[in-house]
Amino acid sequence: MNSATDSLFDFPCDFPIKIMGKSHPEFAETIVTVVRQFDGEVDASRVETRPSSGGNYTGLTVTVRATSREHLDSIYLALTGHPMVKVVL
Repeated sequence: MNSATDSLFDFPCDFPIKIMGKSHPEFAETIVTVVRQFDGEVDASRVETRPSSGGNYTGLTVTVRATSREHLDSIYLALTGHPMVKVVL
């Protein structure tokens, strides 16, 4: 059951998700724990961390192995609903 959106991607594929939140010592670890519920392969090697210029925020790029559009949607929903997350792209 492929939708038109699925045709834009060749699933399964590696897909980078950008997450921004307030800087916190456990931010990256917390986000990895959330994403790992959907992709058990995610670990520190699949995470890039960038602090904001002022140091108040941290940006993460987590590369997940997406199996379908629904899979990606589930990850985005979990991340956007997390209290430490400000923005997910």
